[in-house]
Amino acid sequence: MEKAKQNIIDYRMFWRWHFYAGLVCIPFVIILSITGPIYLFKPQIEAAIDAKYDHLLFDGTPQSAETMVKAAVAAVPGSRFKAIEVRPDIHDAARVIVLKSHDKIRVYVHPKSLKMLKQVPESARFMEIVKDIHGELFAGRFGQVIVELAASWAIVMILTGLYLWWPRNAKSEAKGVAGLLYPRLNMGKRIFWRDIHAVIGIYISALALFLLLTGLPWTYVWGNAFKSVRALANPAPVTQAWSQGRADEKRALKAEGTAPADLGRLDALLDTARALNLPAPVTLSVPAKGASLWKLASDTGNRPQRVTLMIDPAMLEVISSEDFADKKPLDRAVGYGIAAHEGQLFGPLNQALGVLTALGLMALCVSAVVMWWQRRPTDRLGAPQRLPDEKLAPGLALIIIALGIFLPVLGISLIVVGLLEWLILRRIPAVRDWLGLKADRAWDL
Repeated sequence: MEKAKQNIIDYRMFWRWHFYAGLVCIPFVIILSITGPIYLFKPQIEAAIDAKYDHLLFDGTPQSAETMVKAAVAAVPGSRFKAIEVRPDIHDAARVIVLKSHDKIRVYVHPKSLKMLKQVPESARFMEIVKDIHGELFAGRFGQVIVELAASWAIVMILTGLYLWWPRNAKSEAKGVAGLLYPRLNMGKRIFWRDIHAVIGIYISALALFLLLTGLPWTYVWGNAFKSVRALANPAPVTQAWSQGRADEKRALKAEGTAPADLGRLDALLDTARALNLPAPVTLSVPAKGASLWKLASDTGNRPQRVTLMIDPAMLEVISSEDFADKKPLDRAVGYGIAAHEGQLFGPLNQALGVLTALGLMALCVSAVVMWWQRRPTDRLGAPQRLPDEKLAPGLALIIIALGIFLPVLGISLIVVGLLEWLILRRIPAVRDWLGLKADRAWDL
């Protein structure tokens, strides 16, 4: 009898955690589930946006790369040359990247007439805007922390959902897999939406957890903690191959600096770069401050295929190279995860799985709201209320502590909410009853 009572208490606790986790993260999960699938198709979308600047028709030979770069710099007063994209076709518009006040600006130059076809800050490109919404909600560091908080609670939502879905009594066993692996369609609206929620959840839970966990290296709090762990694991300084927001990207760009470059060898350098046939997109960057070697880098979304080469402009020889195999095991693991997260690790199937997961997450959010709406009480929020003698089981307490340590933003939010509940919310009967908190009449105001 005591065990059955504890099972009921545990179930209600997990249900309450699931409810509040959804309350915190559903709006943000919907935003991430819209922007994420768009970013999965970054190569295709950017190619479509820039298609009108490719394969331009003109008579004669193109101008020299040096001339095109000088025209691009002149078109952006106060700028300096940073890099040029290596295009496979010399009839494509030159994509020249210039720096102005530590901001990158992409200038599209007609290879024959030197006409400025387009000029756009890198941060204002469509996919960069999508990335900004997805990772920062247009709110900088604050937005990053909010996204990290939502992702952390989404992990809680999925884990508690799996616990609630798991069959645990004879009645569940008697009905078989109906409502567990496929929805029951003829038992009324409430059962239908409950089954849709549960069945979709079980099928996408592993993929959703994978996307949430592989997104953590980009976050601010978790990402910085991981950076510290990474530094301990790699005593020798190793450049991190992913950024933690636009502020970090600007800081790195400012620290890197550029040296005055001799553009007379630029055409020869571009010919050498094309012959190496690196995975697109490929950029050729001017030497860093105090250096003489040009950097040729593949920025392909499939990170295991990325390679960075340092080229001597006089000899047109590769002096050094760094590819994925040269990275530390921890960085390789993160690289695989990020490539899969962005839909670029194993082609169209990777993108399809990402879209499927995002659609599943949106369906979970919609079905959760519908279920709440169908069952909502008139005088309360509708969270599962605490039982009079309800106590936190030791095992659940350990799980909460472990999650709070692994996901620091989650842990901090739990402390803040716990203090808010203890100091304020429980002391106001109307608020306490509406939220379904544990009653303590000594605190009634």
